[in-house]
Amino acid sequence: MSIIKFGTSGWRGIISDAFTFGNVELAAHAIAQHLNENPPRDAKRLLIVGHDTRFLSREFARRCAGVIASHGFEVLLTDRDAPTPVISHSIRVHRAAGGINITASHNPFEWNGLKFNEANGAPSSPETAKAIETKAEVLGSRFPVLSSIRKVAAGRGPGAASLRSRIKEFDPRPKYFAQLRKLINFAALAKRPNAAVVDLMFGTGRGYLDELLANRGGWTVDALHGEVDPLFGDGHPEPIREHLGELLARLKKSRAALGLGLDPDADRFAIVDRDGTFINANQILALALHHLAGNRKWTGAVVRTVATSHLVDAVAAEFGVKVRETPVGFKYIGAVMETEPVIVGGEESGGLSVKGHVPEKDGILACLLMAELVAYEGKALGKILKEIQTKAGGIISDRINLQVTSERKEKLLQRFASGLKRFAGRKVTDTVTTDGHKFLLGDGCWVMFRASGTEPVFRCYLEARTRDQMAGFRRAAWELVK
Repeated sequence: MSIIKFGTSGWRGIISDAFTFGNVELAAHAIAQHLNENPPRDAKRLLIVGHDTRFLSREFARRCAGVIASHGFEVLLTDRDAPTPVISHSIRVHRAAGGINITASHNPFEWNGLKFNEANGAPSSPETAKAIETKAEVLGSRFPVLSSIRKVAAGRGPGAASLRSRIKEFDPRPKYFAQLRKLINFAALAKRPNAAVVDLMFGTGRGYLDELLANRGGWTVDALHGEVDPLFGDGHPEPIREHLGELLARLKKSRAALGLGLDPDADRFAIVDRDGTFINANQILALALHHLAGNRKWTGAVVRTVATSHLVDAVAAEFGVKVRETPVGFKYIGAVMETEPVIVGGEESGGLSVKGHVPEKDGILACLLMAELVAYEGKALGKILKEIQTKAGGIISDRINLQVTSERKEKLLQRFASGLKRFAGRKVTDTVTTDGHKFLLGDGCWVMFRASGTEPVFRCYLEARTRDQMAGFRRAAWELVK
């Protein structure tokens, strides 16, 4: 069985365990074969290859570039570590057949990974991911045959010089910066300059978010962890409250309007209000729609996953915007964004993109968009959110992971499939099975159970009107699962 298995965002593994040079080469061969057999329409025989700041990431990327070149493709290799949304944008700019980024996103330092984006810049579709996995499995059974190619890809043996001639380094920043100048109103940022504390988490966002906000927007930026450290300061590089203590401390001491954070490949974000309150991804999507539809007068639909808050639906109703609902995973959001005008698309796990941009998560864009909103309205982000919540009648969201045994998990799946009549004393008014089992409870309340595909866990998403109601929903979820 192939060890190359794509999850919701690429293939990941422990460095030197599953994530080895041999397996990375295997994945690259499978990707090249897939593209040779299924060439994207109007795309060049070219791939973009990049990497994050993890241990050996550049070496893994170079090896990928060599393998891809051995299949007759030209390769553009980023001149330094690069964010995933920048790789996605570069694919579209250069009309490439796809792109590879060596990154494990927000996983701890001992992990690395490989993301593959298709010719439109979107994350690989389930069909593409499956095809790559299947090819990797077949190739793995005869991997010794590839040994000569491996030597060439590593820069050794006859043909290595010819191979290297098909690999060129490039700087993706200028064209990406030009793209963001089309999407973000930097003049509005500069007209009402403020200050922000930015945690770059030792990742690829350095020289992107901090530079754009300071040099283009005129803001004062206190940048944390802008140096390269493959150990991420001995911390966990996920931009959540538990890992942003230093940002919170700096924010408390300063007069900054915002705290902003990025994960190592800059596709996820953290937004903290000036008083230290975290604004979660559900709320950011609602704020983004409020700003783009209300202040910027953008038109189109809004797209969210089935697990994302209905607060965005309330904002959409205010501006007469249609709501599109997808399964969990940004690849589904990106697919909708490619078929119709979408003002903004996002998900509760921290992904966001907007009309005219790539169908991929972009944390840099999300952070700049929130800074722009603060500049536009001259208010704290929390105050703007409170106004939105008041209009919506109060919506509280939560997510909990419920550990179960494998046997209990199967029994619950059967029970959910047959439907629930009541939950927490409330009648179930409708059931949505787009992804998992979502039970609507009336008055904008709902609960959703989604089973993990890799472990005996249920992801439980909840939405209520009051804190007491939410507490009751949480208890009911635990009682139901246990």
